[in-house]
Amino acid sequence: MTDVSKAARGDRSRTRANTSNEANEVGTPARLPALKEELRRWVEEHWDAELSLLEWRKRLAEAGWAAPDWPRKWGGRDLPGEFAAALAQELTELGVPGPAEGVGSHLAAPTLLAHASDELKLELLRPTITGELLWCQLFSEPGAGSDLAGLTTRAERDGDEWVIEGQKVWNTGAAQAHVGLLLARNDWEAPKHQGITYFVLPMRQPGVTVRPLRQMNGHASFNEVFLDSVRVPTLNVIGEVGRGWSVALTTLAHERRLATTPRVSRPRDAKGRAWQEAIEERTAASEPYKWYPQRAGRADLLVGHATSTARGDDPLVRQEIARVLGLAWSAKWTAERAAAARASGRPPGAEGSLGKLATSNIARAASGAHSLIAGTKGTLNGPDSPLEGTIAEIFVSVPAQSIAGGTDEVQHNILAERIVGLPKEPSPERDLPFRQLPRNG
Repeated sequence: MTDVSKAARGDRSRTRANTSNEANEVGTPARLPALKEELRRWVEEHWDAELSLLEWRKRLAEAGWAAPDWPRKWGGRDLPGEFAAALAQELTELGVPGPAEGVGSHLAAPTLLAHASDELKLELLRPTITGELLWCQLFSEPGAGSDLAGLTTRAERDGDEWVIEGQKVWNTGAAQAHVGLLLARNDWEAPKHQGITYFVLPMRQPGVTVRPLRQMNGHASFNEVFLDSVRVPTLNVIGEVGRGWSVALTTLAHERRLATTPRVSRPRDAKGRAWQEAIEERTAASEPYKWYPQRAGRADLLVGHATSTARGDDPLVRQEIARVLGLAWSAKWTAERAAAARASGRPPGAEGSLGKLATSNIARAASGAHSLIAGTKGTLNGPDSPLEGTIAEIFVSVPAQSIAGGTDEVQHNILAERIVGLPKEPSPERDLPFRQLPRNG
């Protein structure tokens, strides 16, 4: 695998977290205060501000506090997701950094836990949650974005390895990643949604070329990745060969709810080496996403924008602001219901598509309201423009919200089939060999 993951093998006994008998009951909400108290006592005993971030995260992982909703076998505490979120917030309130965030913890880890072999879990889960292993997602292609199952990146078996040829696009963090979540086609005679295999791709090897993509809002948050005779060990297959689509659905379900997952903030009085390194890590990781608030339409700025431009008394402006805020609150309540469902043990489902679609609707409505308030001045950029160019950035960033993570049209189809109960869209090509299907490019 990678040097990082090999080094992370360590003593396999570390996967059995050092948890006390008090945490054995996966319990009711009444159990949470006792868990918080246990965590507080543990932090008092083990926290040292001058530890490195990695050393601190290893302690968290060893004790099962880094991912308490994971199974005990893999270093967790078998707790509900709701408890894990509360304990993550408790870590912040105690003034200590939490586990690593990003693609690794939010997408890779849930996928590994659901589908990977025990060997891959042992290899990858611990360094993922400690931040030793950085991940990226290699799904979309120039000719297979919303139609992800139309991907043409090729995987061919060569002894104990797979050889990968193809191109991926819209890959955040690919330049820094150690490994990537990769979909590639291994069987061109199988139907479209079959013959796809899910791999863990070592990124730092000959044949992997990463190039940044410049967006119309001026940022370069994404990359395109070229794969030229890249090698992947056979042990790096997640799930079964040729059945990677079902594994990908797990990743996509978590990706669609990622936008509504609250991030734990750091305390104001954070001090020490571990916190300094955590701040540096978060600053670097957040750089590609710094325009994401504008992509979401900035509904939070509407009232202040209207007031500062003396448009707050305009009945049309007030009506549009009320409409946007109504959409935002209803989406928030839906997200809370989805979080409660996950906490009760249900896997992510179609509610992720509801949240994704709601976010797109809010972004467009908020952008329209900002346009109504600012008028043509909203297209100006620079320090003298409305909100120092923020409004202009909203206008050119919002369209991305309806594309990233699955287009609005894809979400409509998912909701129609899984919630409304409509039949699947007719597709005479569904059972044809992929080789016979018309393709882009």
